[in-house]
Amino acid sequence: MKRLFKNFAFTIGALLTIVLIVVALAAPLLAPFDPDAQDTSRRLEPPSKEHILGLDDLGRDVLSRIVFGARVSLRVGFSVVVIGSLIGVALGSIAGYFGGAWDVVIMRICDILLAFPGILLAIAMVAVLGPSLNNVILALAVSNWVGYARLTRGQVLKIREMEYVTAAKALGARAPRVIIRHVLPNVINPVIVMATLGLAGAILAEAALSFLGLGVQPPTPSWGAMLTSGRQYLGIANHLAIFPGAAIMLSVMGLNFLGDGLIDALDPKYRKLIE
Repeated sequence: MKRLFKNFAFTIGALLTIVLIVVALAAPLLAPFDPDAQDTSRRLEPPSKEHILGLDDLGRDVLSRIVFGARVSLRVGFSVVVIGSLIGVALGSIAGYFGGAWDVVIMRICDILLAFPGILLAIAMVAVLGPSLNNVILALAVSNWVGYARLTRGQVLKIREMEYVTAAKALGARAPRVIIRHVLPNVINPVIVMATLGLAGAILAEAALSFLGLGVQPPTPSWGAMLTSGRQYLGIANHLAIFPGAAIMLSVMGLNFLGDGLIDALDPKYRKLIE
């Protein structure tokens, strides 16, 4: 922990991530106004003492909507990472440990999915299934698991040849026990780092889909949707785009910094080089 918090990137990333999680969990307590309450007589009002970040095109408090929008971003991010990592680690372990036909089939599926840009695949799926929060999570998870599968397979190919794995087999341990007890614990570190960076990517992808109108539907607050509604007022009320954009930037930057710091802490080879 001392080494971690001596790392400037990790410290900043941890602080920003903690703030993001606290804001999302305590949104009803932190939001000064109802995020859906409208006052059209005061629409596009700039930041003031009463409304710190101003009002949007329907007279809703921008700060309150940003606070509640953090819930949507984190829900999508965590759901996509959990689903993608569970599927990817399971399939990658099978492909790497057993090899043969399992490896060929799983890796060819990965190659097919990698042939499509992830965001375009997500756009196509949401367009077919219909825009909603659950469909956004499903669409992003479909392409997200591939990275975890390839990473896990590469690690398992190396670990399965280690002496302790050979010893476990010689003692009669079956494949599921060997994978769970001896292989996966040595794969988890790079997966944690990838999950941290994947969380930032999922938040950014959700904002992009919402910006295109394929994400969370109004009146649910979403940072990407707030950017869409604010871009047409950049000349007269630029606060509608600046503050949601800043929220996305700080969240993604914090998670990326956190991931970089975890690489320093969890990768012994890299840690030895910087010490």
